[in-house]
Amino acid sequence: MSKRLSETTGVVLVMFFFFAGCEQSAVRDESDEAVGLDPETVSAPSGFAAEAFDAAGGLEAWTEAKKLAFDCVVAFYEPDGSFYLTEQSYVVYPWSETVDILGREPKGGYAWRFSNGQMSALQNDGQIVYFPASLERPCFAQALLAIATAPVHFLTPSAPFSRQDAAVKKQGQWYYPIHQTGKRSGGAVFYQNRDTLLVDMIRVSCSGANKPLTVRGYDYRRIAKGGPIVPARIEIFSTDAAGFLQERLVKMDCHTMALAK
Repeated sequence: MSKRLSETTGVVLVMFFFFAGCEQSAVRDESDEAVGLDPETVSAPSGFAAEAFDAAGGLEAWTEAKKLAFDCVVAFYEPDGSFYLTEQSYVVYPWSETVDILGREPKGGYAWRFSNGQMSALQNDGQIVYFPASLERPCFAQALLAIATAPVHFLTPSAPFSRQDAAVKKQGQWYYPIHQTGKRSGGAVFYQNRDTLLVDMIRVSCSGANKPLTVRGYDYRRIAKGGPIVPARIEIFSTDAAGFLQERLVKMDCHTMALAK
């Protein structure tokens, strides 16, 4: 069961859930989502895009990945430091820009799908018991999808990107900003770590957000043998107009990550 906690109390809650039955059955209709790409039909990326794929497990690992499954302990934060702790499962479809969000609360299970910029309930009324007022659900899903599949965005023909030559310092590390061509203001910015070449920080362009959002990935791990490399911890922050991080809104610690069939 999820609890509302305060970080100052020092209370540690360990939660174990098994997401089965109604949650898993909620995402059966996935024929249009679970698609991969044939590496032989994809133009090989070059420059920073090739570096981003190599750092995240390689192009072949990503083109063969149809679904990624995550089980995560999630904390949703409020400005006063209190937070709501729960557990959610995510099914990410890298090549159809879709993510399913599944969970169980005392009042029952829920399942949401974010696809083509829209949220829709897959099970019952899809009610999530708690969600921060400062973070709209589509923005949360968009940020999660962006950081979990960061290199994939650079293969989108309709949205070419360019990397800034000079690195900038963010959160104590050096990054190369990557902008979508023609959208240097108001669009998403992908930050490629100068040392690891991972794209582990993204400023998300979400029109529904009260403030701009930044999502960061940490503790990158390979999913299965030959699979892509993804973050095991994800954090989402509100961001000011200058791009500086402000309040932490969400922290996700994923204890299970797998290639889904």
